[in-house]
Amino acid sequence: MAIFEDHDALGLAELVRGGGASPRELLDAAIDRIEARNPALNAVVNRLYDQALAACDSLPDGPFKGVPFVLKDLMAAYAGAPLTGSSRFLAPMVPTRDAEIVARYKRAGLLVVAQTNTPEFGIMPVTEPELRGPTLNPWNLDHTPGGSSGGTAAAVAAGMVPLGHGNDGGGSIRIPASCCGLFGLKPTRGRNPVGPDIGDSGGGFVQDHVLTRSVRDSAAMLDATHGPDLGAPYAAPLVDAPFLAEVGRDPGRLRIAFSEGSLLGTGAHPDCIAAVRHAARLCADLGHEVEEATPPLDKAALQRVYLVIGASETAMAIANAARLLGHRPRARDFEPETWALGLIGRTLNAVDLALAQEGARQAGREMAGFFQRYDVFLTSTMAYPPGPIGQFTLSALEKVQLALLRTLPVRPLIDKALDEIPGDVFEATGNTMLFNMTGQPAASLPLHWNDQGLPIGVQLAARFGDEATLFRLAAQLEEAQPWFHRRPALAEGD
Repeated sequence: MAIFEDHDALGLAELVRGGGASPRELLDAAIDRIEARNPALNAVVNRLYDQALAACDSLPDGPFKGVPFVLKDLMAAYAGAPLTGSSRFLAPMVPTRDAEIVARYKRAGLLVVAQTNTPEFGIMPVTEPELRGPTLNPWNLDHTPGGSSGGTAAAVAAGMVPLGHGNDGGGSIRIPASCCGLFGLKPTRGRNPVGPDIGDSGGGFVQDHVLTRSVRDSAAMLDATHGPDLGAPYAAPLVDAPFLAEVGRDPGRLRIAFSEGSLLGTGAHPDCIAAVRHAARLCADLGHEVEEATPPLDKAALQRVYLVIGASETAMAIANAARLLGHRPRARDFEPETWALGLIGRTLNAVDLALAQEGARQAGREMAGFFQRYDVFLTSTMAYPPGPIGQFTLSALEKVQLALLRTLPVRPLIDKALDEIPGDVFEATGNTMLFNMTGQPAASLPLHWNDQGLPIGVQLAARFGDEATLFRLAAQLEEAQPWFHRRPALAEGD
C-alpha cells in the first residue's frame, strides 16, 4: 500500500471515511512495514496484531478511525498486554484495565498494533535497555533515536505507523523527536490524564502525548485526549478553541527570545547552534520580533532539583512495583543505574524532597516572569546531535563507583553522586528538563539536518497552558519549511 507513507494520520483517516482505504488495509500495511523494518531497528517489542484485527470491525467513529498506532511500553497500560517499562522485575506485570489515555486513544478510533521499546523505567535519554537491547536510529543505524520514547520515534520515522505514543518527564518526547526528525510536543502539566492506576507521574514532570510527522496530527490528538480524568491532581487551563483550529491560524507578530547555549548544561555543539540561528532567522523572516535572551537560571541548583525528584520517584516506582507484584526488589533485578538512582531516593529525606519541589516551583515562577516579556522561547532541543549507540554505557570506573554506593549508601557518597551524575546526560539534554519542572508546554520541530544527515530539532516553549501559540507558530514554520517529505531511506514506500 504505497499511499501509506504519503499521508499523515489525519490523511489516512480521511481515506477511511471516504472509502479509499479500510481499517484492515491500513492495519495490514502497518504490519507489513513493522515486519520488514523492525529487524533493523528493534523499535517494536510486543506485537498486538490479533487485538488490532479484532477491533477493526467495531471502531468508534473518531477523528483517527482505522489509523494504526503504537504505545510506548511505559505507563500506557493496555488491558491484557505486558507493561514492563523494559524492566526484568516488571516482566510479570499485565494490567487488567486500560489507562485513561489509552481508552481515549481507542475512542479516537486508533488501532493499537504494537508496543515500543524504552529504557528501563524511562530513565535514560537513549533507548538501550538490557532487557531488549538498543533501538537504532532510522537515519543512521550507528546512532541513537533518543529516549525514552525512542522506540516510538524510530517506528514513526521509519514509516511503520504515522504516529505513536510517548511520555515526557525530562524530554522523553522532544529528545527522540529531535533525533528522528519528527514533531513532538510535551503538553502543559495536567493537560492529558495519567490515571486511573497512577495518581501522579514524576511529581508532575511527566506528560503523555504523541510523536508525529505533522503538526496537525499532534493538535488533533490533543483534542481527542486532553482534559482531567477522575481525581486528577492537576488541571491545565481551559482552552478557547480546538487545538486543530489553531493550526493554520495567523499567530500574529510574536515576541520570540532565543538562546544558542544550553539551559542546564555548559555548552552546545555547532550543529545545534546552527539549527537555532536558522530557526531564529526563519521566524524573523516571517515577521516576528526575535532577540537573543535567556532567563536567569541557577544551573547547578536546577540540576540537583531534577535529580532529587527523579531519584525519589524512582525509589517510589521500585517500591510500588514490589508492592503490586508481592516480590522483594533486589539489585540484580534492575539495571545498575536504575538501582543506584532508587537507592539515592531511599537515602534522601523528606526535607530534601520538599526543597527540590520548592526549587521546581520557584523555577516556574521565574519562567512565568520571563514569559511576561516574550511569547515564545526558542532553543535547540538537544545541545548535541544524536550520539552513537553506547554513548552512555557505564565505564569500568563508574561500575565500581555504583557498586560502592550499593554497599555503602552513606550520605557523603549520596551527595557526591548527586554532584557527579549530571555529566554527559545534562550536557546532551539540558534544554528539555526545565520545562518539565515548570510545567510549560514545549515542542521539538524538525527544521534542520546536519552534514551527516542527522536531524537536529529546535525547541519552542510557551506560557503555561498556551499550546495554542505553539501550534500556530509550529504550523507556520511547517508551511514555510515543509519537512513531511523528508524521511530516511528505510521509510521509503513499498
